[in-house]
Amino acid sequence: MKRINRRSFLKNSAIAAGALALPTYSWGRVLGANDAIRVGIVGFGGRGKDHIEGMRSLEIKNVRIVALCDVDQKVLAAGCESFSKQNERVASFGDIRKLLEQDDIDAITIATPNHWHALAALWAVQAGKDVYVEKPVCHEVWEGNQLVKAARKYKRIVQAGTQSRSSFAIKQAVEWVRAGNLGRIVLARGLCYKPRTSIGKVDAPQQPPADVDYNLWCGPAPMAPIQRKRFHYDWHWFWDYGNGDLGNQGIHQMDIARWFLGEPELAPRVWSVGGRLGYDDDGQTPNTQIVFHDYPKAPLIFEVRGLPKDKSRQTDKGWNAGDMDKFPSDEKGKGASVCVIVQCEGGYVFVPNYSSATAYDKEGNEIKQWSGASDHYENFIQAVRSRRVRDLNADIQEGFISSALCHTGNISYRLGKHAAPDEIREKIKADKDALATFGRMQQHLEANEVPLNTTQATLGEFLKMSPRKQKFSNNDRANALLTREYRKPFEVPEKV
Repeated sequence: MKRINRRSFLKNSAIAAGALALPTYSWGRVLGANDAIRVGIVGFGGRGKDHIEGMRSLEIKNVRIVALCDVDQKVLAAGCESFSKQNERVASFGDIRKLLEQDDIDAITIATPNHWHALAALWAVQAGKDVYVEKPVCHEVWEGNQLVKAARKYKRIVQAGTQSRSSFAIKQAVEWVRAGNLGRIVLARGLCYKPRTSIGKVDAPQQPPADVDYNLWCGPAPMAPIQRKRFHYDWHWFWDYGNGDLGNQGIHQMDIARWFLGEPELAPRVWSVGGRLGYDDDGQTPNTQIVFHDYPKAPLIFEVRGLPKDKSRQTDKGWNAGDMDKFPSDEKGKGASVCVIVQCEGGYVFVPNYSSATAYDKEGNEIKQWSGASDHYENFIQAVRSRRVRDLNADIQEGFISSALCHTGNISYRLGKHAAPDEIREKIKADKDALATFGRMQQHLEANEVPLNTTQATLGEFLKMSPRKQKFSNNDRANALLTREYRKPFEVPEKV
């Protein structure tokens, strides 16, 4: 793609024979202070419903939803009908490329499956649109960096869907900790203890839903046989499309933990241990995992658990959030299953959600509390009007680095091999916090009747990263997993 003036057009240089090309686009208009911002919603079978409600709530700010796009015709028709019932007219598209051709769309929001996030956002900024893209902002590290480059080159406003960044409470807590009120940070820990039951096994590849354009659904990913009963959502647990719970829920807590640490780049060393344990199903991603990011100032440890507190809570109907472990488990009423704990020399800060935080001293006495958040969608719209990237609470660069932390952890895991508990402990013994975390994981699995002495976990590769180059210095196989082979014509371009 070549950079051209605002009144010219962008065209694809080449396309696969018979394939639909990325169409010709005109540049976005210059918005006046009172002009309506016209938004298209891309993907709304799940999280995208919240995008619709969020943008609708900003009508008083002169924001209008003018287009809907989804590869599932049933979802698309239902969405358009809901607007029609409220006497609102929206254009409908099954293909994002057709939507991006429209001159009357200023911005889009993206809530597709993960493997589409970066490409859809990159195409949009090349088409002169501003973008709100869900987390993780990319499926691989390389494409996320390409998206950041494109956002800067085309001077587009691109917000990551990490909404905790719009919490003034957490921001104040971050500033308070960085000011040294609890001394030096010694460890940032993120947790994603979220109920994940078996997705079952299929006897043969499944057919896609009749209303879904499977070619468009796959997009840049392989158009592979479907090995899951539930087509929607369970793609999270397959490497071609999802990133496990680390890149699903965990990205939020990973981002908050990194925010406290103040680290602007990837960690120079990373390793992971875990497995898909406790049941035998078609899923590929781990339901039990530890990721260790070895930052120089203080490590960032992330934990994933999908099994409940113990075997007694596993029923035919599954288990729920109330059945999950909490941490810190020894603190009365202070633990949570999905949270961040920032341990400092003089105490710790506990972040149990997207909008509050509490500081405690070393004895567990409450010191300070923060609460409140602004609207993340509104922040995006404010930056669209101001044209200032610095007005964004979650600029694409921040979303990219936090997403990439999830991906590098998963790369370590994917290159690992089964190992006995003693072997794992020997490998990680240099870090007492990592060793203690593994011990708690082992106890958790034993409570679910998954003894690691017989059902071995996967010990991931210990990888060294060059943060600025965003490449591993000690493993070519790991570098290969920083990107993917893109399916034509859904390729993330080398030159944006």
